[in-house]
This record gives sequence, C-alpha cells and structure tokens, in this order.
Amino acid sequence: MGDKKLLAGITGILVGSFGIHKFVLGYNKEGVIYLIANLVIVPIISVVTCGTGSILYVIHVIPIIEGILYLVKSDEEYKATYIDNKRPWF
Repeated sequence: MGDKKLLAGITGILVGSFGIHKFVLGYNKEGVIYLIANLVIVPIISVVTCGTGSILYVIHVIPIIEGILYLVKSDEEYKATYIDNKRPWF
C-alpha cells in the first residue's frame, strides 16, 4: 500500500492533469474525466478565451493538491479514505 500511495502522490503532483494518479488508485472513471478535460476541454477553452480561461489553471492545480493530500496522510488514514471507502475526489 505504501508504494501505491507514494506513486499516486508523485504522479498527482507531476502529471496529475492527465489523471494518472486516479488510474493508479483504480479510479478509472475519474482518470478518464481528467484525460478528457485536459485533452479536449482545455484546448477548446484555450482557443475560445485566447488562453486566459481560469479553468485552465484549476485543472492543473487540483491534482497537485490531491497528490499532496495523498502524501501527507498517514498510511491508515490513506487506506481508510481511498482504498476502503473509495473516495475519488479530495
């Protein structure tokens, strides 16, 4: 479990906007949501708003926060929250 926690935290911080950390945790639906948001929605909003859309930043900041949360939780708290209770968001 410690390896999965570390991998989910690091991928959330480094490449979280692609949803890799969600796939690591087994949350495939949420991972696909991140992929679609990053590969489809962000480019459309970027073109429409000439790159000034605030959603562009949110999609990149939220996974960083999630990755940090994974890493700072104790192993017991991490297991209870993300493995046992299957809490996919924050």
